[in-house]
Amino acid sequence: MKLLQKTAPVALALSLLVAVGAEAETKIGVTMTSFDNPFLVILLNGIKDQAAQMDGVTLQLEDANLDVSRQINQIDNFMASKVDAMIVNLVDGATSVVMTKKAIEAGIPLIYINHPPIDIDKLPDNVAFVGSNELDSGTMQTQEVCRLLNGKGKVLVMIGPLENEAARTRTEDIKKVIAAEPCTGMEIVEEQVANWSRIEGQNVMANWLTAGIKFDAIISNNDEMAVGAIQVLKSANTDMDKVVVAGIDATPDGLAAMKAGDLDVTVFQNAHKQGMLAVEAAVAMTKGEKVDHHIWVPFELVTPKNMADYMK
Repeated sequence: MKLLQKTAPVALALSLLVAVGAEAETKIGVTMTSFDNPFLVILLNGIKDQAAQMDGVTLQLEDANLDVSRQINQIDNFMASKVDAMIVNLVDGATSVVMTKKAIEAGIPLIYINHPPIDIDKLPDNVAFVGSNELDSGTMQTQEVCRLLNGKGKVLVMIGPLENEAARTRTEDIKKVIAAEPCTGMEIVEEQVANWSRIEGQNVMANWLTAGIKFDAIISNNDEMAVGAIQVLKSANTDMDKVVVAGIDATPDGLAAMKAGDLDVTVFQNAHKQGMLAVEAAVAMTKGEKVDHHIWVPFELVTPKNMADYMK
């Protein structure tokens, strides 16, 4: 009996330590559109870096590999493994309705990152979006192209995946700028989907050149497609001083192309900061803290004049 009296407090203390440890650990499930994308790698590194700075935060990382069904299955697996929060870089913004419903029913905080959900203006409590306002991205990009062309010229547009809300918005931004003064002298002569991909950007550009399409500028929804276009143009001995090429994201490869004098415009999207803020928001939600539904990281125009500020 005395033995029980002596060991009981010890057992109780150990059980409390275990409980405290369990409470301190925060497991976050992260599903990315693709691990094979330079910009998304920067985004993922921001997530990893912030998690590493916070005590007890662990990540379960998954690659959706551009597959909508696979990403939804990953969400189900996160819930089955009882993660404390989820961070989702959407393959298709339309699937956010399903994902939000699943998260709310499971009582798991959900952070959408970078790729906006289709229900971005109707997010319930414990669901948030971290990213940059796409109404600014294509607008800033195209306004600078308009300035460089003095408001006149034929334009080719490279578009990201049609199911992606950011790609759709960036393309709409381009068209809205061209429809208004002082840019009405610009004309979109061709537009083509290239799915954020450098290789697909190369293929689209090669097809345009083969077709003999005349153009003064290429406006791309991201840097990767723009870099692909540049590579084909240079291989065809195009005078890069006579064509304006614009991208979005200010990736290292995009900035290298700008330094080489080939990319004229890009728009910095602070992917690393987005990743860090997503983890901060996820952890705060697990503690019952209130988080804004929209956490914005502003876009910034990048040109040869200020590109040094964005190069590491």
